[in-house]
Amino acid sequence: MIKNIKKLFNISLVVLGSILLLNCEPEADKLGEQLFLDGAAQGNEKLFDLVAYNINNGDKVRSDASRLQYAVLGAFNEPVFGKQKASYITQLRMQSYAPDFGTNPVLDSVVLVMKPVYASDSVTTTTDENFVYVDGNVPAKLVKNTYPVKKYGKTKINGKTIFNIRVHEVNDFLKSPADSVYSNTAYNYSSLLGSKEFDGTISSFKITKDSDNSELLNRDANIRIKLDNSFFKTKIIDHQGSVDLKDAAGFIRYFKGIRLSVDENDGYLFTFSPNAGEIVMYYKNDKTENGVTTRPQSSFKFTMGSENVHVGQYEYVRAGSALQNALATSNENTGDLKLFAQGMGGPGIGIKISPADVTVLKDLYQNKKAGIIGARIRLYSDTELWNNNYEKPSIFTVLQKNVNAFLPEMNVLSQANGYSLVKPYDLDKNPAYYDFTITKTLKDLIETEAPKHDYIINIGSFLLDPSSTTGELAGYNITSNAFTPNRIVLVGTDADNPKRAQLRVIYGTK
Repeated sequence: MIKNIKKLFNISLVVLGSILLLNCEPEADKLGEQLFLDGAAQGNEKLFDLVAYNINNGDKVRSDASRLQYAVLGAFNEPVFGKQKASYITQLRMQSYAPDFGTNPVLDSVVLVMKPVYASDSVTTTTDENFVYVDGNVPAKLVKNTYPVKKYGKTKINGKTIFNIRVHEVNDFLKSPADSVYSNTAYNYSSLLGSKEFDGTISSFKITKDSDNSELLNRDANIRIKLDNSFFKTKIIDHQGSVDLKDAAGFIRYFKGIRLSVDENDGYLFTFSPNAGEIVMYYKNDKTENGVTTRPQSSFKFTMGSENVHVGQYEYVRAGSALQNALATSNENTGDLKLFAQGMGGPGIGIKISPADVTVLKDLYQNKKAGIIGARIRLYSDTELWNNNYEKPSIFTVLQKNVNAFLPEMNVLSQANGYSLVKPYDLDKNPAYYDFTITKTLKDLIETEAPKHDYIINIGSFLLDPSSTTGELAGYNITSNAFTPNRIVLVGTDADNPKRAQLRVIYGTK
């Protein structure tokens, strides 16, 4: 009978995988219930303590263009993980090369535009019915919608967190977007091109003419930073006709890029789209028609699109933090009492199933004809060090140590409806907990003598392949860890704690 169960399990794995792996409670998975109907077999749950330990990822992660779906800016300092500071570097491309700025061009202004992620459902609207549009002194109406950017960390210090955002010119050639770059890579920078005091909110503007309600201006919500006119006059306007502006290859060696950073060392981290940013240069020049010379305003853009190098730069200060002490005493053979996980190159978690417990499971399978129906690693959040209101992570990656491939579960079920490798619970509570599904991997270990490996858990999610039309994943090593700011402390190997790290195996016997 158990052979028939095993056969049915293999046949049903793809079709019913999401049912198997998304059970909300510790009872048998629904797939197991279907396999063991009418008293043909019974489901049992057996718990095994795990050796759970901290992994030092070296405070670095690949953060080049292939990894940065979002870029991160800001700073956050707290006693458990220490200080984290995020900066961003990018190349620029001209909207067109060998530009002609006309006769007697004069710069009006230069503006850097960033588009952060914001809470669109939290809006404050103000309306000015007596607004006068400056270009032509046109009577108009101004509607301003203000939104908070989405933040991770301390959203308010002394009432409101203020960041001074700085924009510098990069002095080092950034090479190609295809190059691998790590978050601790240093680059030289020099000229301060501009700055802005940022209060954590962004605004959209819509201006309509009073006379006919026609639209004079419609600007999306973004961060706009005024840059130095004299720099762009010398660097760009006065340089027209130069070979440096003739093509992209020459331009990225002439104007190598910009760096965004904040002055402050505490506050929050926020994300923005690296590909949606741009620098807009507004200027006027002489235009003569029918003997009449006017000076209309024109604009010229420098884009930060996907053809550019993007680099997330992350700085950590761990001195005196709880994490520093935990990593110094970490033991992967006996486990650690508390587990520290942090995105953006911070620490990860290792999970080891003891050889003795593997022997117990093999005995169940070989001698008692037990079939594994479900297997999950369960980890609870710690309520001693990490009892706070910071947003808990909801996404993790799970791999086998020294295996350069997805878990067998991912290979079979990654595109199945409802499938989730990791299921979080009670994220708005303390403690929260997480179930990491390893059913197929454990079955292979117990039933087919597959090699035994530790599990490696990191904050982030596997990224989709942008070239795929069917939602395929880009690869086992391509994740959102590079821009995921969350962190958490979990309960590890602690015999005195009922919330300790455990393997929960559901099996059926005839």
